[in-house]
Amino acid sequence: MILCLDVGNSQVYGGCFENDKLLFSFRKKDTHRLSSDELGIFLTNILEQKGVALDQINAVGFCSVVPQVVHSLKNAIRKYLNLVPMAIGPGMKTGLKIKYKNPLEVGSDRIANAIAVKELFPEKNCIIVDLGTATTFCLVNSKGEYLGGAISPGPRISMEVLEEKTAMLPSVEILRPSKVLGQSTIESIQSGIYYSQLGLIREITKKFKEETFKDDSIIIGTGGFSSMFKSEEVFDHIIPDLVLIGLLNFLKKNL
Repeated sequence: MILCLDVGNSQVYGGCFENDKLLFSFRKKDTHRLSSDELGIFLTNILEQKGVALDQINAVGFCSVVPQVVHSLKNAIRKYLNLVPMAIGPGMKTGLKIKYKNPLEVGSDRIANAIAVKELFPEKNCIIVDLGTATTFCLVNSKGEYLGGAISPGPRISMEVLEEKTAMLPSVEILRPSKVLGQSTIESIQSGIYYSQLGLIREITKKFKEETFKDDSIIIGTGGFSSMFKSEEVFDHIIPDLVLIGLLNFLKKNL
């Protein structure tokens, strides 16, 4: 079995694969201050709950945009699973040609998503929209070239900034409102967050199609908030586990 982990700004998102099939996935929020023992105990508990013995895990791959967590995670994997985890980074095989001006600036989670769409949609121009802490857009062309993209605050950042920077606005649940018109403060915040993200997705993907792909592309939604926009028909495919699929294929290229 293969364990894949995406260490993000607000959570660790992971999954376990066997014979290329995702058996289960899991999330752990608020990871910034966790020690290696806390992460190790969390992972072993998850595996035990799912009926997976620790010695059944043959390899661990991860991507991370949070450097301060990486040390703890590596130590946790070594100590509790007796494995050396493999991270997406310089010198590793990805199957992609990175066309960013400085390839080292591309987040490893964005690379993982790009690896996945290259495997799932070969010879297709793809626009990846990842709705997590940030909302990121990544373009991968039919030649397997990572072209670049765009980065914007995600739904949760928008809500947290409103809460932090305004005296009277509360924290709210992020969801699809029943209508645009909010008739309470909570409804108004929910409407503003949802429809600002929807407009962002529509406008930026439209511009990418016009400027880069000349309308010959598919749009893939992923990330924790992607399913919230299912009824809007802004995505050709919604694949919540895209980053885990990318990590699996990354491991297969490098083991």
